[in-house]
Formats: sequence, structure tokens, C-alpha cells
Amino acid sequence: MAEEHGSRRLAVIVAADIAGYSRLVSRDERETLDALRSLRSEFIDPTIGKYRGRLANTAGDSLLLEFPSVVDATEFAIALQRGMAVRNANIADNQRIDFRIGINLGDVFEQTGDLLGEGVNIAARLEAIAPPREICVSEIVKDALASRDDVSFRDLGPQRLKNIPRPIRAYLLSVPGSPAVKSKSEFDLKDQTDVRYVLSRDGVSIAHASVGNGYPLAFANSWMTHLTKDWDSLNSVRPYLADLSKTFRLIRYDQRGNGMSDWKNVVIEFERMVDDLECVIDCYPCEKVAVYGASQAASVSIAYAIRRPEKVSHLILYGGYARGRRQRGDLSATAESEALVTMIRQGWGASNPAFRQMMTSLFMPGATAEEAAYFNDFQRVCGPAENIARFREMFDEMDVSKLLPKVTVPTLVVHSEEDSVAPLSEGRFLAASIPGARFVMLKSKNHMLFENEPDFPKFLQSIREFVR
Repeated sequence: MAEEHGSRRLAVIVAADIAGYSRLVSRDERETLDALRSLRSEFIDPTIGKYRGRLANTAGDSLLLEFPSVVDATEFAIALQRGMAVRNANIADNQRIDFRIGINLGDVFEQTGDLLGEGVNIAARLEAIAPPREICVSEIVKDALASRDDVSFRDLGPQRLKNIPRPIRAYLLSVPGSPAVKSKSEFDLKDQTDVRYVLSRDGVSIAHASVGNGYPLAFANSWMTHLTKDWDSLNSVRPYLADLSKTFRLIRYDQRGNGMSDWKNVVIEFERMVDDLECVIDCYPCEKVAVYGASQAASVSIAYAIRRPEKVSHLILYGGYARGRRQRGDLSATAESEALVTMIRQGWGASNPAFRQMMTSLFMPGATAEEAAYFNDFQRVCGPAENIARFREMFDEMDVSKLLPKVTVPTLVVHSEEDSVAPLSEGRFLAASIPGARFVMLKSKNHMLFENEPDFPKFLQSIREFVR
């Protein structure tokens, strides 16, 4: 312990790693390793030396560096990102080596040759929330660069980082004219991380990925999602992802029995869906996250916020409900639910879209013919008939109304005025039953707003203003 204390010092730490490294290695391991060795010898190591840096540790796809000043560390990071942009100019997207970088000034110590301490931990956590090709810095680093007029910063707000006891305010550093800095309006499927898998409590494989900048926002999913096809140009979800990823780091997954997660031999039950959300969030190095639950996923989000209140900073419920169709005391709604479940079981996978068109008409009555045709086909590829029918049956039977008074996290309820899937009365019931909940009403007939609707910007802005 005395040796550890004696070697403590203040240091500028740069943590860098390769975004999508596992994807690159799985595509062609030898090519990736050869390219990385060339990069190290021809470009990265000379650049470290140019800015008086020292390599403290490396793990193949990552670098931990120490620099004598914030200016040296920043100049190195900028040079690395600019140089990589030039080198990648004519390389296919699936072969690019892109770095993400975190920079921090803090207390460190050496032990048996390793550089340790909170200063290192914060730099590593900042690197983890940085998008590919960008640089994320702590507030102390940003303040040390206050006299520089050739760089600017975008405030990501206080970040609750894993194993860091206090919030750390983070900033994205941008350099005018640098080809390494991606426009904030360009987020798309190429910017999403590799799809990875995690085992839920009962052994089901759940597919997950993330995209974007800033504070972590976890999308609680329910059904009819697909981690890659959600980015299709006609998919109504795409504008949500493209816009919110400018402000947040979106953590997304496909629910069991659906999308890219396991389809076969899965138990589709409400508590298992809460388990899936929990296991995905636990994959990411965030002390707290905001949770977004739309439609049926609102109830899953509520249950998770009660199960793990220490992990949830904000709860956003959009077009949601606590009581399924069969729990609202409406006999006609119950009969409609039973008919819908039967229809799904009998005709969901058929090439004729007539059965799925009924779902499309419910969810998006304002869709154009082209948008409706796309959604009809999209539904079919999201999951098999039996799974979709079981989801629909479960959603209509669920009732989490007794949980609502137990919600302790700040909550925003957003609902469309003429929603035909979840009536406005259900949105108001959520807002009235959750202590201190805010309520925002949107003018729309659609369950999920389209990008061209007048209240679409209002919806996105309500989320940004709520999660600050």
C-alpha cells in the first residue's frame, strides 16, 4: 500500500479502442491483425512519440496512453482521428479501422507496471460512450482548453459511469474542418455498433446494439422490432433513431421471439421480458440510464423501474398503457382482442398481407400506401405467427396498474390525442397514477407519429428537455 501511495501522480490519460473490432476480426482475422500492426508501426506509434506520449498498456484493440499535458493529449487525439479519416477514405465500411477516444486529467498510480486509478477509469469510461471516430473529454480537460479557438465542444451533460461514484460531465470535442468528425445529422445503420448477444436469465439469446452520442437512453422493446431493418428508409422507427442518436446513446435490443433474438423454444411471459431489458442494460458501463418504453413496452419499463430504481434516472412512456385490452372492463375490446389473436395465428405468415394490414391500419391509420405496404412486409420478418400471437395475447391480458404508485423515478408520459391502439384515457391514467408524472399530448391519429407530422418535433423536444 505504501508503494502504491508513493507512486501517485496527476496525469493526462488517453484511452482509445477500435469500434467494431470483433466484427473486423470475425470477417478476416489475419487481414485485421496485419492492418493493425502496420498502423501501429507506420502511424500510431510515431504519432504518440511526436506528442510526447507514453504507451502504458495495450490489449490488441485498445491503447492506454499517458501524456505530459492536456494540449499534447488533445493534439494526439486530433491527429489520430484526422489521420485515420484520410487512411480510411477509400476503404469499405466493413473493413475500416475506426477509433473512439476518451481523455481525462486525474489521479493515477503505478502498480507492477500497470497504470491504475480513477483518472484511468474515467478516461476508459469516456472512451466507452464516445461514438466511432470521435473524442470524448471530461470537464477538467475541456476547461484546460478554454483558450483554444480552433476547437469546440458539445455538452453531453453529467454522465453516470460504471464504478465511478459521482456524475462526470462529458463533452464531445469537435475540430472544424476535420474529416474525422461526423455530422450530427448523419447517424444511420453504419454508425450502430455490432449486434451482440447476451443470455437472459432463462438462457434465451437476446440481440442488442447501441448508436449515438451522449446520455444513455435504453429502448425497452416488446415486439415487431429488428435491429438492422429498423433503419430502412420506409421504417417509421428510423426517424426516431436518427434524431435521438444526436443527443443520446441509444441502447436497443430485439425482444425474445422477435427480430434478431432467439425465435424458437422461448417462453413469452411478462416477467421474462423485464428480465431481457435488465440483462441488456447490465451489458453497458452506465451507472444510470433513461428508459424509453413505447406502447406495450411502457409496462415493461415500469416494472423494470420498480425492480431496479437505482439504475433508472428517467422514465419515458410513449403511447403506453398499464391495462391491456382485456383488463379495461370493455366487452367489445375483449372480443376484438380474441379475434385479433386468432387472426394472427391463422394468417400472419401468409404472402397475402390482408391479415397484417389490419395491424397496420390500427398502428398507423395515416400511413401512405407505400408506408403501409412496407410495414405489412416488415411485420412478417419480425417473428413467426405463434410468437406474435402470444405477444398480442399477453399484452392484452397484462395489468400493472397496482405498480404505478410505486414508481419513484421522474416520469414523462406522452400520448397521441386520437391513438386507436392505446386510448388517450390510458395515457392519462398513467400520468395520474404515477407520482409527479409529466404529461404531454400530441395531435395525431397514429399510435406512433410519422416524421412529417406537425407534432413530431414537439415529441422529440419533450424527451430532450425532460432528460437533461
